Amino acid sequence: MPDTEPPRAPRLPRAALQIGGRFTEARDGATRDTLDPASGATVLTVPEAGAADVDAALSAARTAFDDGPWPRTPVQDRARLLERVADAIDAETEELAWLETLDTGKTLVESRADMDQIAQVFRYYAAEARTARGDVNPVPTDALSLTVHEPVGVVAMITPWNYPLLQASWKIAPALAAGCTFVIKPSELTPLTTLRIGEMLQEAGLPDGVANVVLGGGAAVGAPLTEDPRVDLISFTGGIVTGRRIARAAAENVARVALELGGKNPNLVLADADLDLASDQALNAVYYHAGQVCSAGSRLLVDRSVADALTERIVDRVGRIRIGFGWEEATELGPVISPEHLEKVQGYVALAQEEGATLVAGGGRPSDPRFAQGTFLEPTVLTGLPHDGRVAREEIFGPVLTIETFDGDAEGIRLASATRTGLAAGIFSRDAARAMRAARRLRFGTVWLNDFHPYFPEAPWGGFGESGIGRELGRTGLAEYQEEKHLYWNLDPEPVGWFGKRDDDA
Repeated sequence: MPDTEPPRAPRLPRAALQIGGRFTEARDGATRDTLDPASGATVLTVPEAGAADVDAALSAARTAFDDGPWPRTPVQDRARLLERVADAIDAETEELAWLETLDTGKTLVESRADMDQIAQVFRYYAAEARTARGDVNPVPTDALSLTVHEPVGVVAMITPWNYPLLQASWKIAPALAAGCTFVIKPSELTPLTTLRIGEMLQEAGLPDGVANVVLGGGAAVGAPLTEDPRVDLISFTGGIVTGRRIARAAAENVARVALELGGKNPNLVLADADLDLASDQALNAVYYHAGQVCSAGSRLLVDRSVADALTERIVDRVGRIRIGFGWEEATELGPVISPEHLEKVQGYVALAQEEGATLVAGGGRPSDPRFAQGTFLEPTVLTGLPHDGRVAREEIFGPVLTIETFDGDAEGIRLASATRTGLAAGIFSRDAARAMRAARRLRFGTVWLNDFHPYFPEAPWGGFGESGIGRELGRTGLAEYQEEKHLYWNLDPEPVGWFGKRDDDA
């Protein structure tokens, strides 16, 4: 059998929790193996935290916020630290990309792109910290009314397995720019780069206790982290079921909450679309990172007049997608994250066929024996999906494209909008005015026109409806980690004389 071992081993992070500036084992000695989804091999054995470790991390973050220097550090100094972290990420791009690929199975091309974007996020929030301004409010008297921004406090961060370091950066960078302290829990499946960024923050000079990293599952770590009254803000990216649970916990403590819960994202191809462009972008929309993207365009809606021609183009290209290990430069599609997730995605493929869809490409495990120990799934295409079926409404989160047809723009917009999780959507049309009319009618946090997937630190990210609460990135992403305070200064104070008047004053 051909060798399935990666040709090199990246620098591994310390297998330790990070609490109060110290690297430590779990208090009860529990551990978990981090596995490479492409081969099933153990990459690193890491501590598995428990409630006592979470308590210690929250105590450290609370003390660092209440009594430590970071919230009172000048914004210029906070910005300089963020820039040092960005420089460190640039210097370690290749090592970090290898870690991410071994942890998630994604291709090195994708992981390298992630690292470049992560550095950009840290630099963007360094600039935002430097240039943020309060407001001078107009008042009718001789007074000064100011609106200023202060850090929200201690933040509990929970990040997903599909973009471990990227999603962490969307939370860590604005939180630090604002002056917050935090405890972060990465997915138990993909902790490696989060462990490394914890080290890098300390190496950059972040005071002890500002950044704390705990590892473990949702029940043992996520629950005590989000239910603790010492937490001022919970920032969570993940599934809607867990998101609802976190929202309830936040409500109990009247803590602020920011949720990004994914979406069922339509990709709308109108009758006048450039079909070569639309087919190419349809592949990018759904097969990037094996479809494990919260904004994946897994639901392709095509005007019936061009559906056959577009489907033919797509199926031809899908048949030539190169499945492989992420570290192989020729690889276009890696594995899904775990055996459990593979089973879930395959379940949706089977369900779609039960609901009446036709399997026209993929659907099974690749036959190459090199992939037998990994969690690979062929890129899959299903046509004839009923509009009201479960598969048309539920997030698949795998390399599965469903194609539905519609008659006319109005029906296409109606079908695209038939979701409660409006994170992102795409529209393809040669007519700019036509595309913009459709875009304005779609209730999604991001709508791409003649493109799919690009994002920038300067633009907000988040969804409508059950897709979540709040926004990450952009100026709004910084505001999530800030409180507004009103300062009022009477410049010409005089006694009011309203209460306790003497009889002769009446």
